Amino acid sequence: MRKNEKIRKITTTAMMIALSVIIGMFCKTFLNFGAGLFRVTFENIPIIMSGIIMGPFVGGAVGLASDLLSYFLSPQAYPPNLIVTLGATMVGVMSGLGSRLIVRKKGRAQIIVSGALAHLVGSMIIKPIGLYQYYQAMTFLRIPFYLVIAPIEIALICMLLSRRGFARVVGYCDTQ
Repeated sequence: MRKNEKIRKITTTAMMIALSVIIGMFCKTFLNFGAGLFRVTFENIPIIMSGIIMGPFVGGAVGLASDLLSYFLSPQAYPPNLIVTLGATMVGVMSGLGSRLIVRKKGRAQIIVSGALAHLVGSMIIKPIGLYQYYQAMTFLRIPFYLVIAPIEIALICMLLSRRGFARVVGYCDTQ
């Protein structure tokens, strides 16, 4: 990997972590329903894009770092929920695996499959298990909630990565 490519990867990773934290904090403040159980947050968008663009390891690292940073920057009075953090990490890992193993050709199909896989595993299976300790059975109402949020996030990622300038900056297109 050339020096410029390493610098691009590091800065893109840092940018995705920062975006996820900022989007998450904004949405948790203004789009929070049910005392935290139902939050309309789009913080998974940068995590999923990181996995698609840079692979499962970087996607997982972005999910892990952004979830932990969000916790430390929020005024929560309880300890971090490591199962939810694992869910955020798996959002990045699964989107990266989807783009590397299932649909390798860049484009809409890759984004849809990778985003759906990420949400299925991270948002609809692992995170509800972690949230169960706080909200008990109500947690499983998040699953149909994510059946609405996931397609919106995937559509937004498709729109972002279809913009040639944006795709070039984050390293998604082949031309430099």
